[in-house]
Amino acid sequence: MSTHPAQFPGEQDASGAFERQEDAFRDFVSTDGATPFPAEPGRYHLYISFACPWAHRALIVHHLKNLEEIVGVTVVDPVRDERGWAFRSGPGHTNDPVEGFSFLGEAYHATDPHFRGRYSVPVLWDKITRRIVNNSEDDLCLMFNSVFAPKFESGLPDLFPDALATEQNDLSARIYEDVNNGVYRAGFATTQKAYEHAVRALFVTLDMLEARLADRRYLFGARPVETDWRLFCTLVRFDAVYHGHFKCNVRRIVDYPHLSGYLRDLYQLPGIAGTVNFDHIKRHYYMTHTEINPTRIVPVGPDLDLMKPHARATIVSL
Repeated sequence: MSTHPAQFPGEQDASGAFERQEDAFRDFVSTDGATPFPAEPGRYHLYISFACPWAHRALIVHHLKNLEEIVGVTVVDPVRDERGWAFRSGPGHTNDPVEGFSFLGEAYHATDPHFRGRYSVPVLWDKITRRIVNNSEDDLCLMFNSVFAPKFESGLPDLFPDALATEQNDLSARIYEDVNNGVYRAGFATTQKAYEHAVRALFVTLDMLEARLADRRYLFGARPVETDWRLFCTLVRFDAVYHGHFKCNVRRIVDYPHLSGYLRDLYQLPGIAGTVNFDHIKRHYYMTHTEINPTRIVPVGPDLDLMKPHARATIVSL
């Protein structure tokens, strides 16, 4: 079967479909001594990119759980080359203040000298053992929700309510497969068949979510949970990047009345707009994925108004 050059050849199967690599480091921070990584304020540091939706979700949960004084954050340069994510001083990104790394790959090789995969964000770094604890955004969201911050601390949201556990896990899994990773499976496909399979599944699920949000403010009712933020991180990038760059162009999010209002609702919650950096998002995708956009031209548009009124608060949730 003839395929076109892959953006990440090590993550492409014979059919031309993108197969994302597994997260390499899955250790947990604990409060009961069950792991070698105790939940100590100031011990850990979070490396993220504003461009990456996986890192963005970890940053949002970090913000919602009020962990700014507990776990420090450093943002990498959004423009990545063959050496991976870099620490440079620039608008919205800085040098590494913890270890003085020039590239995030140095943290990977300090943890495992034999690591041969792609260097991904987010990364939770332990300043005591000087190694990566975890590079899975799913794990980090769980830890930020209930390990670093008391799960039921007054005024802070519980993003993984016990009463929703099964239903939330099921919907999160579908959103991950068809939406979060679905846009990448469309964008990084190297055959027509693989691309169309991913795009059709993506829009079936977006249509389902549009219907679900018709009679509830958030995915599970009156308050957002982690699943909402999982979806938000793809929706906020969709019209600016995925619709054109990844050819996910059946519809835009602005074409969905409920999804677009829901996106604005989440964006306008306190502190969330500060986690969204469209300059980093657009420059990363359009300048980094040279197999898809060899000219590296970054589009001027679209003109998005995420502060427009959304009227979602008037919905009486189930």
